[in-house]
Amino acid sequence: ALDNASGYQGAGSALVTVLIVIVMLTLGAYTFVEFMLIEAHATQRASRLAQAQASADSGVDYLATLLSNREEVVTENLFHNPSMFGGVIMQQNANTASQSRFTFVAPAEHDFAFTQVRFGAVDESGKLNVNVIPNFDLTDEESRGLLLPLPGMTDAVADAILDWVDTDDEAREYGAESDTYQSYSPPYDSGNRPIQSIEELLMVDGVTPELIYGEDLNRNGLLDPSENDGDLSPPIDNADGILELGWRAYLTGFSRESNMMIDGSPKIDVNQSLLTELFDEIEELYGEDIATFVVAYRLYGATNFVPLDDTGIDDGTTTGNTRMDQAIENLAEGVVEAAFSGEGTTTTRAGMDLTQPATTNIESLYELIDAEVDADIEGVTETLISPWNSSGGDLLASLPELFQNFSTSSVEYIDGRININQARLEVMLGIPGMTEDLAQTILSQRPVDEAGQPLPQMAEMQATTGWVFIQGYADLLMMRRLDRFITSRGDIYSVQVLGHYDVGGPISRVEAVIDGTDSPAKVIFQRDISHLGPGYRVSELLGLQ
Repeated sequence: ALDNASGYQGAGSALVTVLIVIVMLTLGAYTFVEFMLIEAHATQRASRLAQAQASADSGVDYLATLLSNREEVVTENLFHNPSMFGGVIMQQNANTASQSRFTFVAPAEHDFAFTQVRFGAVDESGKLNVNVIPNFDLTDEESRGLLLPLPGMTDAVADAILDWVDTDDEAREYGAESDTYQSYSPPYDSGNRPIQSIEELLMVDGVTPELIYGEDLNRNGLLDPSENDGDLSPPIDNADGILELGWRAYLTGFSRESNMMIDGSPKIDVNQSLLTELFDEIEELYGEDIATFVVAYRLYGATNFVPLDDTGIDDGTTTGNTRMDQAIENLAEGVVEAAFSGEGTTTTRAGMDLTQPATTNIESLYELIDAEVDADIEGVTETLISPWNSSGGDLLASLPELFQNFSTSSVEYIDGRININQARLEVMLGIPGMTEDLAQTILSQRPVDEAGQPLPQMAEMQATTGWVFIQGYADLLMMRRLDRFITSRGDIYSVQVLGHYDVGGPISRVEAVIDGTDSPAKVIFQRDISHLGPGYRVSELLGLQ
């Protein structure tokens, strides 16, 4: 009986052991399967994140490709174009959860409510380029005045910024140079060079993150609840229902415009030294009458020319671009050389002796409008009337051709002029010679409606800054005074691109700056800002709000 009991006990123990082993194996298999599912999910998420990142990067290349074709850029709407920049499909898939896209987003440039997504890019020429201020050849007070209208700006901070980007180590009246920064812990030197990004200004004495970023903590350009609740949650804001974007919306280190024709060929330089070549070049494209007038202006000047008053804003000695200034200086020297290169021979065009040197440099194309020239034509003095005459009512058609095809210099690009069609009021108020009334008027004539939608006909009319004169908002003297500071469009764009899916999934965010003055266009700055969070709902990116 004892033996039987022992046998039953041993069998029972073996059964328990087997059950334990089965349970352990089952738990092990379950754990393995769970780990595999987790690993599969992580792999899938990593793959989707990589696809989202690739989609965002593709969006940057997409804009660079677009900017490489100047003829298309001129006609395309880059400000707000949902069909071109909203939810562009990268990977077509029947399963919408696996369909990836990229979307361009930008903050509102004007005063309509910050409650919608703007699908477009930002023309950096709509901002003040701090790097070019030292090249404008202004007094310290005038240079400071460019910055003072910005929210939160002070004399001390403005001078410190200017000291940071100029090349000397001499502090301005309220500024700061290396001796100030050497007292910091850790110490460092003043930049004394162009900034590479707006964030570099955080190193400038008195500049804080609040000034740079404003209330837009996640940089989505929308007024989120946390950005309109006072000090209840970061960032600290004034709960006024208006999104303060900070200086990122007003300042840039990148702004430039091409000084070439739309087809990429050089513009006609009205200040070139050889007047025969100038005449022939204009005549070939626009006929003898226009060629005769422009060359006669260079030879004799305008009889009704009115000098700009001596305000220090424009004394005729600089264009605001050092390369352009040097080019004009070289051309002026070339005029003298050309005058003595004929060895006594006489070269004429339209009855004018072009072996004589030019007496006039054209500082602004606005000088040609309504100008009158007393020219010696075959020994007889004739009064020539400008083909660009405001009394004829045809300037709306003729001015775009003048500005798009002629230039006062042969340089390939011009740095730092401000696009008045997109600049914010605070930026325009700092332009030397700009009045508050004119700035407000220009702002009221934006080529967009109250919802931020572009108005094509108005945008076409504002293709050059000449619309301000044509509409009677400023006279020729004012336009000549402003000309070296303003433009109607630039060729460097910044963009925030989001890579995302139709349904759920990760969102990748990339910021980039693209220089379209050359072809192909170049990406000159790019960084990932996905750490700031998605910033948008997928429904917003797809235009579903």
